[in-house]
Amino acid sequence: MSETANPSAPDLVTTGITGFDDIIGGGFTRNRLYLIEGNPGAGKTTLALHYLLEGARRGERGLYITLSETAEELQAVAASHGWSLDGVDLVELIPSDDSLRPDSQYTMFHPSEVELAETTKAVLAEVERINPQRVVFDSLSEMRLLAQNSLRYRRQILALKQFFIGRQCTVLLLDDRTAETTDLQLQSIAHGVVSLEQLAPEYGAERRRLCVQKLRGRKYRGGFHDFRIVRGGLSVYPRLIAAEHHEDFEDMAIISDVPELDTLLGGGLDRGTSALLLGPAGVGKSTLAIQYAVAAAHRGEKATLFAFDESIKTMLLRSKGIGIDLAAQIANGRVQVRQVNPAELSPGEFVQEVRQAVEQQGSRILIIDSLNGYLNAMPEERYLLTQLHELFTYLGQQGVTTFLLVAQHGLVGREMQAPVDASYLADTVIMLRYFEAHGEVRQAISVMKKRSGMHERTIRELRIDQGGLRVGPPLSVFQGVLNGTPQYIGHTDLVNKQPDGRTSE
Repeated sequence: MSETANPSAPDLVTTGITGFDDIIGGGFTRNRLYLIEGNPGAGKTTLALHYLLEGARRGERGLYITLSETAEELQAVAASHGWSLDGVDLVELIPSDDSLRPDSQYTMFHPSEVELAETTKAVLAEVERINPQRVVFDSLSEMRLLAQNSLRYRRQILALKQFFIGRQCTVLLLDDRTAETTDLQLQSIAHGVVSLEQLAPEYGAERRRLCVQKLRGRKYRGGFHDFRIVRGGLSVYPRLIAAEHHEDFEDMAIISDVPELDTLLGGGLDRGTSALLLGPAGVGKSTLAIQYAVAAAHRGEKATLFAFDESIKTMLLRSKGIGIDLAAQIANGRVQVRQVNPAELSPGEFVQEVRQAVEQQGSRILIIDSLNGYLNAMPEERYLLTQLHELFTYLGQQGVTTFLLVAQHGLVGREMQAPVDASYLADTVIMLRYFEAHGEVRQAISVMKKRSGMHERTIRELRIDQGGLRVGPPLSVFQGVLNGTPQYIGHTDLVNKQPDGRTSE
């Protein structure tokens, strides 16, 4: 965060991009000059047009001065977003066709001396004629080329800065970073600096992010913030800061409607806590989480499930086959299932979807299925677990009970491993295991950790069949269940099968 020079709110100029305005504290300070820098394709032009159109919507005159693109090209960019630039003045200062003729070339003076003076004169004349309140200057790379040396370039930018401020203009200077080195002199002149980046992962869609490097006298959200260019402009996802989000909520136990499971958890999970469901593929993690979601729906609460691995169709068929009415709860709006496309996701966008589910839809149960899919969706991201910890903290402060599913590599034995150790993130860790007994593959469930209270330390059998999810008595006559190689040491009443395929304790 930057330091705050004045606690009172200054007169701000909003960009109309909700997430971006949130990052810069509500908008730019009026009558100042700002640098928007980024490589070609990062989104500078789209941001600038959005800024001018927001001004037109508010009755403020806007001027786009272009030294690199034609007015026709800018109109095409606007049309791709469904915009009309009728309320924005476009001034095109690019070389004409006549400049290609040999007799138009300068001989007595260096071309930069003449062209720079003519360009500057044309800019000043258009600003005085139109008298805009918002100005976009695109781009500084052309001015840099015309100036030929850093001293003349800096003096020219300083002169433009004083002129614009004297005319009561709020100016965005666009720079495409074509200079060989970072122009720190230009950054020192500007009142604020916003850097846009476009990253190309080895697989999947490109990713964009922005960073406010400087904003004099104002508070802003530091660090990188993901954004996307969509039809209609930029969708910016401010970095989540959990400390800014606190909600009062009633302490209560979240039950699964399976009495034995709730007993195993010491009466249920506590609201506002997180649970890690750990086990090999197919052992029942998703079914267990869905059971909690449907139980919440029966109580009149809402739940949201983010599916990274399994399709919604498969999930519905599986739930129907074991008697869980997931489809009915989706139909009445109490359970939402969102299919996540792993190749298109950024961490910021995922966090934004989570926040919408909590703050707009009112979800009190949230399921991430699974951490493996989350990590695979963003393989080149660093500090994903740190971001996940911030997300869990936010959800806990909102009174949301979160389920994080982790599939371990392998099926049985001591060699099973999780992709990462996320157990320290969760308040509760529930472990599911396969084990072999009487020539049959069975499942076991146990609670390894619960920060918020007492829980059973027994290992119970778990069965999933046409009758739903069932938990049996403690497996007190087996040893080695958790490592998949149990030893039978006596008689026990496991969950017994009935002739119709159902089970009873």
